[in-house]
Amino acid sequence: MDEMENKPDQEATPIPDCTTCSGCDSGCGAHTVMGWRREPRGKLYATNWLGDISTSADFPAVQVQFKNTRAGFYLNTSKLSLEIGDTVAVEAANGHDIGQVTMVGPLVRMQMVKAKLDPDNLEELKKVFRKARPSDMERFNEARSKEHSTMIKSRAIAEELGLNMKIGDVEYQGDGSKAIFYYIADERVDFRKLIRILAEEFKVRIEMKQIGARQETGRIGGIGPCGRPLCCSSWMTHFVSVGTGAARMQDLSMNPQKLAGQCAKLKCCLNFEIDAYAEAVKQLPSRDTVLQTKDADFFLFKTDILSRTLTYSTDKKMGANLTVIPASRAFEIIALNKQGIKPDKLAIEGDEAEGRREYIDLTDQDALTRFDKAKKKKAKHKQGAGNPQPQKNNAKKETPEPQRDTHNQNPDSAGRKSGNQRRNKRKQGNKENKTSNNQTHDS
Repeated sequence: MDEMENKPDQEATPIPDCTTCSGCDSGCGAHTVMGWRREPRGKLYATNWLGDISTSADFPAVQVQFKNTRAGFYLNTSKLSLEIGDTVAVEAANGHDIGQVTMVGPLVRMQMVKAKLDPDNLEELKKVFRKARPSDMERFNEARSKEHSTMIKSRAIAEELGLNMKIGDVEYQGDGSKAIFYYIADERVDFRKLIRILAEEFKVRIEMKQIGARQETGRIGGIGPCGRPLCCSSWMTHFVSVGTGAARMQDLSMNPQKLAGQCAKLKCCLNFEIDAYAEAVKQLPSRDTVLQTKDADFFLFKTDILSRTLTYSTDKKMGANLTVIPASRAFEIIALNKQGIKPDKLAIEGDEAEGRREYIDLTDQDALTRFDKAKKKKAKHKQGAGNPQPQKNNAKKETPEPQRDTHNQNPDSAGRKSGNQRRNKRKQGNKENKTSNNQTHDS
């Protein structure tokens, strides 16, 4: 709606048919909203924060996006008025290709520097021919419609040749004269014979391009352990190497099942919060610092980085006499130790109450009986709330019943028993009186 208000006189761009892409992750530029072309969605593109004060005429090069996050920089020699989202025909090997403009203006220079290209040497860049015509889009969609069937046939051919590889996707060039086969392989593969067979079968030029497990997972997609779509298939365009140092910095357990994603590599999200943790670690004392008190020397046992609390132990190798204190208290003791002063205790009462935390054993999360334990606890809680557990009667062991203490029983039951005893005494007294009367009559 904002674009319609800002550009009331602009003609609506016709919406060509797009039969191969869904949501337009392929970057064909066919999808619009209410007839007006918008920025491509589904992937996170760099924001053109100079869009209102700069145009494509301010820098002669533009960035163009293709399928499978393939992008490149092209020289706008014809000085076309290009905007983000325009579909263009660009120069390719022995033909032309169809892509979508994702960046224009001075920001293209910054993107080229980020890609380690010289923005001052633009002569080596390929050229932008024109904006895509309807005839170009028809030819482009016709080539895209053959990609799935080509992938299925190529997989069968590779299996017949006994090659240890998996062809994950096929991308046709915009004019249909070339096909790029994306494959995954754990080791080196000799596919020279495969290329000859594929060229004879599909009558196009063949290019084999190996991709990694991350790229393959981003192409297939899925749901991550967080319950959201995978970042690599929803918004990420470039992959950054992830190391185990990111997990150590965040004080995570080095468990491969927890740290690995669906691609069997370290999760990309380990890099998302690494800067925040690195900044927070700078505000904590060193791990090797020993806090000296009159009671004992304390060694660092555990660190809660974001809450800035430290757990110290009197034993260097194991947890003994664990004490939790805030970072401010640790810096205070360090300053006292430098002056040769040893405090009486490591923590004061307020620090102990503030730093005390309950730690959960994360290893129990994978146990098969983790749900059974919760049920048992609930059952015990119900029994203690007023449902006493029935006692088992053992027929084999006969034990004499202990004498009951009437004083500890309920007042109602005690009153009933006292009344029964009175009646029994009265009956015994009546019997004695009868026997005494009979004896007097006999005499």
